[in-house]
Order: sequence, then structure tokens, then C-alpha cells
Amino acid sequence: MKAAFVIFDQMTALDFIGYYDPLTRLKSMGFMPDFEWRICSFCDDVFDTQGLRFLPDHFKEPLDDFDLLVVTGGYGTRSLQHNPDFLAWLRTAESVPLKASVCSGALLLGAAGFLSGKAATTQPKALNELARYDVDVVDRRIVDAGDVVTAQGVSSSIDLGLYLVERLTGRTVRREIARQMDYPYYPFEL
Repeated sequence: MKAAFVIFDQMTALDFIGYYDPLTRLKSMGFMPDFEWRICSFCDDVFDTQGLRFLPDHFKEPLDDFDLLVVTGGYGTRSLQHNPDFLAWLRTAESVPLKASVCSGALLLGAAGFLSGKAATTQPKALNELARYDVDVVDRRIVDAGDVVTAQGVSSSIDLGLYLVERLTGRTVRREIARQMDYPYYPFEL
């Protein structure tokens, strides 16, 4: 399985790290030895909102060769959702069977057309903004619409990562990874 983790300038670091940690443990803990990931970006140099630098290893390359796409959130989504070049790049992920976002990353999925007619959530302050993308907006921590999973605010990124772990490998693995992370809180049982 190949995952694309989408980052961008002015992202929120925890939005990315929150899902990155549990998902990459699929490989490091031996649950899914063939799990691969690439940190993907439309720009070659990425800084979060506080100046922390991230170096993508997949720059402007098409995203259609992945099985999972996860889009980070953050302040940068406010301009990227109106950037036709970025959206054209993101749309190369149309054939990716499972897409996910955390926080305002849902605005990017919506602008790319991936949420049209689906239920989704985003950072609570952006729920009204998400509605303009023909989305059934739900004020819930995680919303699973089948081929798209969205999570609310920043800290829900950890929950999103664990939720995706469970979708990929089951509840037992999710619990083991959460235990290894010393993460006692999981807001729902599936």
C-alpha cells in the first residue's frame, strides 16, 4: 500500500504529524510491512505557520499512483483552495481509492471536487466555508463517507490516523498502535 501525505506552506504541523505517526507505525511495528509513504507537496520548500521547515520528497509529481491520500490542514488552505495550479495537481489523485483530510484540508478536497454530494467535516470555524463545495457539512470529530474520511480540528489528526489504521487493518491493530503511542483517548468505537 502506498500513501501520499500532502503538505504545503503555512500548514499546521500537528495536522500532519498527528496522522503521520500512527499510520507510519503500520510499517515500523510490523503490521503492514509493505506500507510505503511519500511526503508530497506542490512547492519544494514547506514551512508551517510557526516557521518549522519540512522537506517533501514528492514535488509536483502526479498523485494517481497512490492507494491513500491524506491532506493536511492549516492557514495555507485559505489561498490554495483558490489556486488553479494547485487544484489541478491535487485532482491528479482522482483515482486514489481512499482520500482523507484533517482540519481545513477538507477545503482543499472540496475545492478539488472530491467532496461533492458527500458528508464531511472540517475545523469548526470553517464549517460554513466548507458548505459552498456542495458538501453535507457535519459537526463531528470524524466523518467517514466511504471513499473520503474527514476530521475536524488540529488534535483530531491523531484520531484520524488511528481511524485510518483501523480501516486498513482492524480494531486490534488500532488499539495496539494507540497503546504504543500511549494515547488513551479514542472518541468512538467502530
